Amino acid sequence: MKVLIELGVEELPAWPFLQEFDNILPKWDAALAKHNFKADFKLDYTPRRIVLSGELAEFAPDKEVENIGAPKNVALDSDGKWSKAALAFASKCGISESELAFKEIKGKEVLYHKSIAKGVSLKSVLASIIEDFALSLSFDKTMRWGDKDCAFIRPLRNLVVLLDDELLECELFGVCSNKASFVHRDFGYDKVSFDTAAQYFEVLEKNAVILSSDERKSRILAQFDELEKQIGLKIERDDELLAEVVAITEYPNAHLGSFDKEFLELPKEVIITSMKENQRYFALLNNDGSLANRFVVVANSTSKDSALIVAGNEKVLRARLSDAQFFWHSDLKNPFNAEKLKNITYLAGLGSVYDKELRECEISVVLADIYSSELKALGASKELLKEAIMLSKADLATAMVYEFTDLQGIMGGYYAKHAGKNELICKAITEQYLPNSDESELPSNAFSSVVAMSAKLDALLALFSINKIPSGTKDPYALRRAALGVIKIALKLGVNFDIKELLVALSKNYKSFELDALYDFILDRLYALYEINPSIIKACINAGVSDLVQLDANIRALDIIVRADGFEAGFDTFKRLANILKEAKIGSVDESLLENESEKALYSAFRACKLDFSKPSEYLNELFGLKGDIDSFFDSVMINDPDERKKANRIALIGGIYEAFIKIADIKEISA
Repeated sequence: MKVLIELGVEELPAWPFLQEFDNILPKWDAALAKHNFKADFKLDYTPRRIVLSGELAEFAPDKEVENIGAPKNVALDSDGKWSKAALAFASKCGISESELAFKEIKGKEVLYHKSIAKGVSLKSVLASIIEDFALSLSFDKTMRWGDKDCAFIRPLRNLVVLLDDELLECELFGVCSNKASFVHRDFGYDKVSFDTAAQYFEVLEKNAVILSSDERKSRILAQFDELEKQIGLKIERDDELLAEVVAITEYPNAHLGSFDKEFLELPKEVIITSMKENQRYFALLNNDGSLANRFVVVANSTSKDSALIVAGNEKVLRARLSDAQFFWHSDLKNPFNAEKLKNITYLAGLGSVYDKELRECEISVVLADIYSSELKALGASKELLKEAIMLSKADLATAMVYEFTDLQGIMGGYYAKHAGKNELICKAITEQYLPNSDESELPSNAFSSVVAMSAKLDALLALFSINKIPSGTKDPYALRRAALGVIKIALKLGVNFDIKELLVALSKNYKSFELDALYDFILDRLYALYEINPSIIKACINAGVSDLVQLDANIRALDIIVRADGFEAGFDTFKRLANILKEAKIGSVDESLLENESEKALYSAFRACKLDFSKPSEYLNELFGLKGDIDSFFDSVMINDPDERKKANRIALIGGIYEAFIKIADIKEISA
């Protein structure tokens, strides 16, 4: 049966909806699956509707139902009669006592009954499926309306449910299904009726509702291309802003506007942020990358009077930029320093932001010793680092950042430059929050890296010291991102970086807490860094290497070996080696006790291995190259020799090989 469902709503807020968008079809599939239905559906949406269309069988397929009950000794009383548990099982399965039977499952006889559940009709359950689906959707922001107990992303105002063009009479959130839908407001505020699913799509198309988000996006981009040809400027195609504009329009049309050139004195990030966050405008760039005094607004309007639309938006933008210009001039009149940070609380128990900067300075001194060569090459001193850190959060006290919080750091860089600060300081302030996403760039030099790393390490140590530790999916202080940032920066700089040793050295400035918990938390971020078999990462972490750069080299070297053709088949040798050594005491090899040629050959081959820990790839290849000698050893040598000295000596031989492995990776952790 052909199915068409429309949930008509008041205007959807873009981001709460888009964040759930990828889950909508899977949740619809899950709602269908509860009743044994399965089909591929298409999902469309506009700001005023969520639409599902596809085909479903008239009846769900019959389903085999298996019920497993109590074991035999519980199901039967001591006199061999059915127990209460058995009778309850019979009642649950809808069978008589005489139909009770046992089946052996996993070596144990248990009550067992198999039946066939007749598939339900789609008509009888579709309303329930739709309600389950709607309630399963999870949005950051929901609303209640009227006297309804239900909550949804926005109040439901219309419901369409068609089965083979016939209306399924049902209700959702107090709204009854009907054969009508709201169209673009330029064409009226009343619903427009239709008879069939085909007519539904025709009504929307004729009344300026582009149902497909992909079509709306293509329309916008095509209009951008045309505008660029006309004016010779480049539209900054911000992907997030584009997604938002697609989500809030039903019939998008791009219009070109402008603003006074005097506003170009503002940092371009201020203008772009103001246009983007407040008005959803796209910025335009000159050929040299500088900002032009033009913008593009994508209006949800069918009006051909572009001048009226543009004039209204230009008026609004002028007011916004005038405010920003006032903030800019006001901030420049005030000294750019950290004094006002003393009045801004960081977190309860951790003092002010000024106190945080002092702690970061202490961290930077330790990091400066690690990266002394890199900092020296830049002409940077520890004092310069401290100055950069003390100024890094100073823009939090400015009017501009108070208004545009996303510009913290960026504005600090501009204010530091205006104050005549060293170029390294200006860049470090601008880059202090990097990396700020999975795809983000890293700080561009060692000086900026130390500043950024100091802030991240302080956040980790400070928050853990007051037990603000992330749990589950909750991470309100973005500590996972901070930890991953530390790792990424350390790996980029490529200098030995022992994170355990560093945490011990830094922890003296914080309230005492379980340092190993923070160490494990940081290393756990490695699983998000690599797209490889997680057991490889675990094996390398379990080896106990705490130098991030060395650990990275070990992981990458082991991954290459494990990916190689034939590795899995040959790995059984090394699994056996690890299993034999469980809880075994490993001593040293007494060469005089080696009798068998195979054990002598293995001992000789192992001693000949060139094991350079600084070259993990060569190191591991040397050890894995012992496979043939180890196989021969296992084939011809009895490890558990009656002579305890020989037994201990043989365990010492293979144990020495395993201990060599474990300096890089605990290979028993590796799984396919």
